Amino acid sequence: MKFGTLEFQPVDAGLDLVGEPTKQAILTNKLQGILVSEIDPNLSDTTAFCEQYQVSTSDGANCVIVEAKRSDKVWYAACLIQGTKRIDVNGIVRRELDAKKISFAPMDRAVSLSKMEYGAINPIGLPPDWPILVDQDVAKLDHAIIGSGIRKSKLLVTGELLASLPNAKVMDLAKQN
Repeated sequence: MKFGTLEFQPVDAGLDLVGEPTKQAILTNKLQGILVSEIDPNLSDTTAFCEQYQVSTSDGANCVIVEAKRSDKVWYAACLIQGTKRIDVNGIVRRELDAKKISFAPMDRAVSLSKMEYGAINPIGLPPDWPILVDQDVAKLDHAIIGSGIRKSKLLVTGELLASLPNAKVMDLAKQN
């Protein structure tokens, strides 16, 4: 399937293009309808990727890892939002996670805990106890571009698949201007 200027293939024909945790989650959960395409790893970040491969930023679902704290407890969650929107971390996300303090997880911690490369983290294959908050507009997408766990490829999935992942909750995550 062609999307933007990329040619996507079924993920089972390109498992070598997918990060290990993502690959294991796809196989274990028998996830269907996931497509993969190889890209230049230097163009994995949203703006560069969209410009090079002629994909709208509204078709991208960015996966943001947050670090929540309450008393001496620290936990993590993933938030999915379109590339055209800003996530309300200190309001909506903090309240949903019942955290006293919340922040974007430091890059090195997000990478080590997810076992995925920075710029390629996605919700498929994250630790099973992490909540996955999916913005309502992401859940409605017919086609969403997400990371693959490694910077040299992207996955093409439906918003419905993202909303159906274990621990996923669909809600309005966007910061209101």
